[in-house]
Amino acid sequence: MASQNVLEFTDTNFQSEVLSAQTPVLVDFWAEWCQPCKLLAPTLDSLAAEFNGKVKVGKIDIDKHQKVSMDYRISAIPTVLIFKGGQLKKKFVGLTNKNDLTAALNELVSAP
Repeated sequence: MASQNVLEFTDTNFQSEVLSAQTPVLVDFWAEWCQPCKLLAPTLDSLAAEFNGKVKVGKIDIDKHQKVSMDYRISAIPTVLIFKGGQLKKKFVGLTNKNDLTAALNELVSAP
């Protein structure tokens, strides 16, 4: 795992960690063999530290946890989904810059 603030989501804990979370949750769908996923990792580490306590940041390995990946029709990685109140609010496909992710998280953190 990348950093202590970046959580590992699985098919087993997705409901409790993501859909039932009280705060917004950023989920990175990735795989070990994916080079763009590796390039996104430092951005996720930074966001996890910056939004610590306000947003959960985590990753789910699509090779190990295929059920959630199929449920959300993940067809390209990296894909970042942002949830709030159990609902999908934002989707980013491909290598996404920190400014776009930060703006999306700030919007959800400040919204009631």
